This record gives sequence, C-alpha cells and structure tokens, in this order.
Amino acid sequence: MTTPPPAGDAAHRIADASEALAAAAALAEDFRAEAAERDAERRLPGPELERLSASGLLGITVPAEHGGAGAGARTLSEVMRLLATGDPSIAQIPQSHFVYLNVLRRQGTPEQQRFFYAEALAGRRFGNAQSEAGTKHVQDIRTRLTLRPDGSYRLDGLKHYATGALFAHWIPVLARLADDTLHVAYVPRDAPGLTVVDDWDGMGQRTTASGSVRLEAVAVPADRVVPHHLTFRGPQLHGALAQLLHTAIDVGIAETARSEAVDFVRTKSRPWFESGYETAAEDPLLIQQFGEQDVQLRAALALLRTAADAVDAASADLTDTTAAEASLAVAAAKAYAARVAVDAGSALFELGGTRSALDSLRLHRHWRDARTHTLHDPARWKVQHLGRHVLNGTLPPRHGLL
Repeated sequence: MTTPPPAGDAAHRIADASEALAAAAALAEDFRAEAAERDAERRLPGPELERLSASGLLGITVPAEHGGAGAGARTLSEVMRLLATGDPSIAQIPQSHFVYLNVLRRQGTPEQQRFFYAEALAGRRFGNAQSEAGTKHVQDIRTRLTLRPDGSYRLDGLKHYATGALFAHWIPVLARLADDTLHVAYVPRDAPGLTVVDDWDGMGQRTTASGSVRLEAVAVPADRVVPHHLTFRGPQLHGALAQLLHTAIDVGIAETARSEAVDFVRTKSRPWFESGYETAAEDPLLIQQFGEQDVQLRAALALLRTAADAVDAASADLTDTTAAEASLAVAAAKAYAARVAVDAGSALFELGGTRSALDSLRLHRHWRDARTHTLHDPARWKVQHLGRHVLNGTLPPRHGLL
C-alpha cells in the first residue's frame, strides 16, 4: 500500500488501560484551560489534536498482535468521557477514528489491518465522511464508488457533518457500489479531488469543524476499500460501539456542567434572603437540587459502564443474543445520558441564579454542547427498541445505528 504523507513526530506507545486513563485525564486538564475561549472565538483545536496524537491515545484499540494496547470498550469509553470533561468538541473529533478502526477489525484484510493499525499507532487521525444532507433519510447514501477497468475505484459525492475530516490524515468515506452495497473507502486527506470545507456553524460543539467533504473523481486503490455491508449480515457491534462513545461524551458534558454549577454556587452566588443562611451553599433547597442531580449523574455513569461491559462481553463471545444485549444496554445508557446532559446544562442557570446567565462567563456553552451533541440521533428510537424487546422479545435491528 502507498505510504501517506508523514504526520509528524512518532506517537507515544501506550501499554495498558491505566496508562491510557492517566493520559486522558492529563489531556482533559490541559484542554479545559482554554475550552471556553476556543468556544467563544470558534478557535479550532489544531495544537490540541497534535497533543492528542502524540499522547498515543489514538492507538489504544489496536490489537496487541499489531503492537497496540488492545483496549476494550470500557477503557475506551472512560477515555472519551475524560476527554469530554475537558472539551467535548475535542472528544467528539476522534469518535469516528475509533469507529472506523473497528470497521477494519471486522472486514479489513490482514494487509489493510497491518497498514492502518500502524498509522493509528503513529498518531495519524481518521476522520469521517458518512452523513449526507438532503437525502431521504440517514441510510440513503448516494456517494458512489465506480469500479474502473484496472480494479481501482472512482469516488464521487458530497458529505456533511464530517466531524474530524478537517484535522484528519485519513478520511473514511461511506459509499455504495453500482449494486448498492455499502463500502468504506479510506482516502488520504490530501487526495486530489477531495475538498474539506470548514462550514460547520452549529450553536454547540462549535470547534469540531463538522463541515462538508466534496469528492470529485477521487481515485481510490482497491486495497483502500472495505466491504462494510458484510458487517451487518451477522451479529455486530458497530453501532453499539459508536453510540457508546457518544454516550461517554454526553456524560462528560453533564459532569462538567455540574462541576461548574458547584463552583459557581460556592464562590459567586448569593443566598436567597428568605433562606436565613449566610451562603448559597447552605440553602437546603439548593442542596436538595444538587443531591437530585447527583443521583442522575451517578445513574448515567453506571449505565455507561454497564453498557461498556456489555460491549466487551459481546466482543469476547459474539452471538445474536450478546450483540442484542450490548445494543440495548447502550441504547438505555445513551437515551438517559442525553437527557441528563441537557438537564445539567440547563440546571446550571437555575442553581446559579441570574448572574450565571452573563454571556461573559460563557457557562451557556455546556447547554449548547449538550443540546447539539444529543441531536446526533433520536433517543426516542432507542427507547422504542427497548420497549419492543421488553414487551415482545424483539431483537434490535442490525442497521449499525443502535
């Protein structure tokens, strides 16, 4: 396979879960320092992503036989949650990186695995170009791979919400062949005919640069294409892993919103005059609200970890039953965490009072981030599949979005 442009200095090689979690916690602390300023200025996190690459975290899911730590879903979700407590925009950028490395685990050839796993271990970033705007629904993929006489492909299409593409070394592109089967083409960021447009203007997650990708007669060698449709012909965890990582981001957003509310009430809020207390932190009504919120956060974190363990268990013994259990556990965690994240971002203002709404304090970014990120896919359909399973024993579908 052709070697892509160099990504810079070699990344650190992380050995195990404890090292991965320590690295994520350190980066989260680093990223937190200027997260509010980056959001306010829409300053894209290029230097921060270089530190993420150098840390070695982007290679932690590479199997041990290929030189990686072989981290499972529990470790990966904890890493993503920690990163999200520092800056959820930065945390969302590598979500697709790990998802498309996982695609290679199921459908990549040994040669493709060897090559792309080495890329991840070197700190090179994988973005995504999967969603399309203006089509009938999210599964209506119109980007096309056209087989050429020499066995290579031509790739044409327009993608939107391409989180991570602007910062990527590789852009995995969802596309269909003439027979309508779904494939993933792994395309270098600098490939002729590929253009990444920084046109994301969301009210939250403002620095993910989730813009557009144009593909015009992009040449793709045969050994850069993976038959993704085969993933869904049997039990699979593609959707469960992807949704688990989104859940971890939501939990991280909620944790930071709560932390900001605690700090604000302790240091800046005045007690309500009827309470009879000297400080707002002594107000029993505020104490009750913080206690109720703590119950919700503990539940969200427990559901996240239970779902991660279910994904790991299914990975070790993949059957229709274990895959369904993992998908449903993730669905429950995602539906609940989405609500908790939005509520935590909103409750911050009720708990903090009028002053907390000052634009200069930038506390509104937590609600904006939660409200934007939780729109990624509808929680109502996750609850629908949970209800179908509880009432009728119906296994969840294999469409990869659950």
